[in-house]
Amino acid sequence: MDNLLEIAAALLPGVRLDRAIPAADGNVHDVLLIPGSAAVRVSKRPLAAAAMPRRVEVLRRLAGAGLPFQVPEPLTPVTMFGDRAAVAVSWIDGTALPEGAGSVAQIAEVLSAVRSVPLDGDLLAVLDTRPEGRHWAEIITADIVPRLPGRWQPEILRRLDAVLALEPVPDALVHGDLCGPNIHWSAEGELLGILDWDLAMPGDPALDVAAMAWHGWDTVRRAVPAEMFHRAHTWDALLGVGHLVACMNGRPMTNPDSFVRAVVPWLESQASRHPEPFA
Repeated sequence: MDNLLEIAAALLPGVRLDRAIPAADGNVHDVLLIPGSAAVRVSKRPLAAAAMPRRVEVLRRLAGAGLPFQVPEPLTPVTMFGDRAAVAVSWIDGTALPEGAGSVAQIAEVLSAVRSVPLDGDLLAVLDTRPEGRHWAEIITADIVPRLPGRWQPEILRRLDAVLALEPVPDALVHGDLCGPNIHWSAEGELLGILDWDLAMPGDPALDVAAMAWHGWDTVRRAVPAEMFHRAHTWDALLGVGHLVACMNGRPMTNPDSFVRAVVPWLESQASRHPEPFA
């Protein structure tokens, strides 16, 4: 905490930090919340430090796109503190919905708002890192499947085939982590802002539909067309969309063993609740 306060003070001279609180522990960044003023994001590892300038540029371009919601706007340049990169971004008011809450109308509104963002050349240029890495399906077949317990290997290959057999759709802006904590609402139920665009990429909008299952699959089913719901379920059944997006858009698989340790309990949990795999 003290180190985060020192970084925040250096980035935001004159801003009071007596009410600053650390956010819940994240995998990629430490975040210090300064209510009403800013959030300070500090990379944990070299890969996140290297990626921060691109991620900040994505926020700049989104903020200037005339969106029907707020995004965190960079308030400072990306600044290095030793081997850690840090940036302060604007504060977004509102609160997130708890898991399992949210209406059909709210889910539909969020998905429509994200899909409304034009994936033009400038935004696409900073979002699309697919040419820089391997295809996500290759990562799954080469790095993930061989590390899974034997009984899961043929099943995951079957589910991968089901995803690859989906009818291709035009790329849209995909947030990549469109679950409850990253969506802020006013007390009156107005959509105020969407946070944490670190996983944003061009792709199938059904990925974001699957992430919205945070609010309940039955609610999502009523918020989107049947074909979109089928696509979302097919994507999610593969490895869980929250895991899957981490190896998409050209992102390297830096620790496949850790990835598998997270995925296997999810697979087992889904199998216990749904004996027939999603398709």
